[in-house]
Amino acid sequence: MSTNHPEVEPRRDHDWIMARVEEFKATGETEPRVARDPINQPMINNWLEAIGETDPRYKDGIAPPAMAQVWTMYGLDPTRPANDPLHGTMQMFDEAGFHSVLGTNCDQTYARDVRVGETVSITTRLESVVGPKVTGVGEGYFVTTLNTWWVGHGDDREAVATMLFRVLKFKPAKRAAKVDKTQLVRPQMNQDTEYFWQGTAIGELRIQKCNACGELRHPPGPMCPTCHAHDRGYVVASGKGTVFSFIVHHAPQLPGKELPVTLALIELEEGLRMIGEVQGNRDQIAIGAPVEVAFEKIDDDLTLAQWSVVA
Repeated sequence: MSTNHPEVEPRRDHDWIMARVEEFKATGETEPRVARDPINQPMINNWLEAIGETDPRYKDGIAPPAMAQVWTMYGLDPTRPANDPLHGTMQMFDEAGFHSVLGTNCDQTYARDVRVGETVSITTRLESVVGPKVTGVGEGYFVTTLNTWWVGHGDDREAVATMLFRVLKFKPAKRAAKVDKTQLVRPQMNQDTEYFWQGTAIGELRIQKCNACGELRHPPGPMCPTCHAHDRGYVVASGKGTVFSFIVHHAPQLPGKELPVTLALIELEEGLRMIGEVQGNRDQIAIGAPVEVAFEKIDDDLTLAQWSVVA
């Protein structure tokens, strides 16, 4: 006489997670997935218009390096290859109860320009999974994959760009009864942005200006996108604008923020756009609504530029 026993589901604990991770890593690099279309000027033109890039080189057969991802996007078909390590790892973490995801890093490196007529392919491999880590949004694991874009085939293929992509797969932390604003994710402050934060500290909304050609730009950067000069200054903006677009963020919990939070893309009077939080009654917020800047001091080191709807 025999007795059939149901198969026992494995515990989705840390050891199970890391064992699955080693399985994904052992598969190595995926087979090259060829872009649907060769690099082409119409797609470049669409990208240039959307980004606002005017460099004449990209009108003459050279593709902007930052378009690397564009050529191998999946399109509207949600089907992913069975051996896609990022998709497989995300599914594995869903099984383990880590349902939320947050992008943390995207670092691209360009080896050479690619040109109209070339066809690229992409390979992916799982670089690392680190965790569990307790973060401001909850406990989770940092998952890093490496994408490589190639031109050519077999032994003759050439790597033209790479991207390290890292996400946090986590279980949202329980909301604190009282929010500590000083625990928010602090903005990056460096030699390119220090003028901006020095301005908010004294109640000024500053916009970077190219001292060579007068072009205004935001977000700030080390080089003028128009004339490529490195001579930087700033002007003080009026602090007035309109809502170009907005979203209301309900989840996951954000460190130092009481949810929901309204985030908007503000079109300034000076013609630039800037992302910021909109304070006050969300029912007043609409595309085209007039707003003015409002400064919120978090502590002695940080004052944020936020926005309020003009009644």
